[in-house]
Amino acid sequence: MKARALGLLVVAGSLFVLPAAAHHSFAMFDNQKVVQLNGTVKELEWVNPHSWLRIMVENETTHQQQQWSIELASTGQQARIGWTPTIVKPGDKIAVEINPLRDGTRGGTLLNITLPDGTKLGHGGQRGNPRGNN
Repeated sequence: MKARALGLLVVAGSLFVLPAAAHHSFAMFDNQKVVQLNGTVKELEWVNPHSWLRIMVENETTHQQQQWSIELASTGQQARIGWTPTIVKPGDKIAVEINPLRDGTRGGTLLNITLPDGTKLGHGGQRGNPRGNN
């Protein structure tokens, strides 16, 4: 009986550990590179566990618009440094600095954003300078 109870306790305890293992690492981003992009906001997806900013950027070679997906922190972390669900709207012209994806696809994690009015904001989960100010 004690072995069965212990086994049940181990199984139940492991269920609480699984959600912690679900959070991904940031190894997919090249934190040694910084890419600067000027683009037009397509959408801000204000969701947890990570918000997403999608922008359209002109390809320098083909002059075609290409979508870039930029990962932000959680809504709570972003809100603490000044972000709101409506801080950018589709059509807004912005500039961003990101650490790009290592595999070369069009995406990355936000370092900072310059809004249309010149306001700078950073990445809420970032240490050091999360507001993106100089």
